[in-house]
Amino acid sequence: MIKVGIVGVGFMSWIHYLAYQKVRGMSVASFCSRDSKKRKGDWRGIKGNFGPPGEKIDVSKMTVYETLEELLADDSIDMVDICLPPALHEEATIAALKAGKHVLVEKPIALEPAAAKRMQKTADKSGKLLLTAHVLPYFAEFNFALEAARSGKFGKLLGGHFTRLISDPTWLKDFYDPKKVGGPLLDLHIHDAHFIRLLFGMPTSVTSIGRMRGEVVEYCNTQFGFSDESLVVTATSGVLHQPGRSFTHGFEIHFEEATLLMDFAVIDDTPLLSMPLTVLPKKGKAKQPKLKGGDPIDSFAAELKEVQSSIESGTPSSILGGELAIDALVLCQKQADSVAKGKTVRV
Repeated sequence: MIKVGIVGVGFMSWIHYLAYQKVRGMSVASFCSRDSKKRKGDWRGIKGNFGPPGEKIDVSKMTVYETLEELLADDSIDMVDICLPPALHEEATIAALKAGKHVLVEKPIALEPAAAKRMQKTADKSGKLLLTAHVLPYFAEFNFALEAARSGKFGKLLGGHFTRLISDPTWLKDFYDPKKVGGPLLDLHIHDAHFIRLLFGMPTSVTSIGRMRGEVVEYCNTQFGFSDESLVVTATSGVLHQPGRSFTHGFEIHFEEATLLMDFAVIDDTPLLSMPLTVLPKKGKAKQPKLKGGDPIDSFAAELKEVQSSIESGTPSSILGGELAIDALVLCQKQADSVAKGKTVRV
């Protein structure tokens, strides 16, 4: 049994807590929070853009701490799940690794590549695993595409386009602060940056055009360049001032033998799957594969099973490993540079 300590109690902590209930061999044995109400198990104030609202939880079988230092001194904890604001990821992760704990840290791994590299260096020295919670590859449609790419089911990858947009998150006061959250690229687009890196390898250049909001990119379109010049990969991501569509994501992924399509949005608070995952084969009619699950929590549970497998085998995850998370962060940084400079930037 892998005993987990959750660091920080907010929306992602709540989603992770629910996901742990679906994973045999992992249990939430502890958590730390500065909020006395949350330490007593009252998580009802937690709300997010998917999943159920927070509830009262039973803390009678958990060890509850006020500080990270107290939790890290608990020798019974095998892994810490860090769900703090991104600006705090580096310090908490390095402290946990030095305390002999495996670490799962929410994305983005850090706000700057240099900080992320320090985190990975500490993990390498400690002999413990650093895993980053990039959950997107475990959502059914994206997982189908990833497995198709890995298996060669539809032939060689040719490229694709990825979209991820939200309405202005006015309730997040630090969203556009580059030193606290990092803005839309690091909070939102990094999902697709990670997935693009996973599917196609590391790009060699980015050409991004977009709009700035203060010191961060608010919205941009990006063309990714690769050493294989036959790959044509683009992405659109950021914030639009349109509360009627609070969220949308989708993709069009091109293979030699088929194209994969998917489009999802939340319109006036109602989920709308306008294009279920659809396979357009080179020959024949369109098909819509049956996918497992439907509850977003299932995707997080699948992610945690990968974490469990990595820890039990002592092998870094090919999806959640720190090096891949660093590459995704670098891509976001390079896109921001490209927007600011108005030119192509080498990666």
